[in-house]
Amino acid sequence: MAVKYKVIERGQPGVAGGGEKKYYANAVSNGELSLEKLTKRIEKISTVGGADIRAVLYSLVDVMQDGLEEGAIVRLGDLGSLRISISSNGESKEEDITAHSIKSSKCIFTPGKELKKMLKNIEYQKAE
Repeated sequence: MAVKYKVIERGQPGVAGGGEKKYYANAVSNGELSLEKLTKRIEKISTVGGADIRAVLYSLVDVMQDGLEEGAIVRLGDLGSLRISISSNGESKEEDITAHSIKSSKCIFTPGKELKKMLKNIEYQKAE
């Protein structure tokens, strides 16, 4: 199955009026795979029951949050890893940087080898 994309027009960031506009491919999602659907798919290919799968997945989220809050990189084997990234205000002196300088944080996912391989080999199809 191919990932569908549509064509969108974008202007130059930071330029008043958008500057020179160009066209880009933009991935189109095809629904979503909820925790319930993931559980049912895993249940079909394993000997573990749905209740146990859900319990493990919910526990995994809790444990991952704890690890990320501690500043750890959370490695999920072949799936990949998660880490925290922060954005801060710039200051002229090092000592002026404090926790209050931090504007935002986000969670960065780095795919594992198999996911990277899939991304290199994925097929694309223009959405109609």
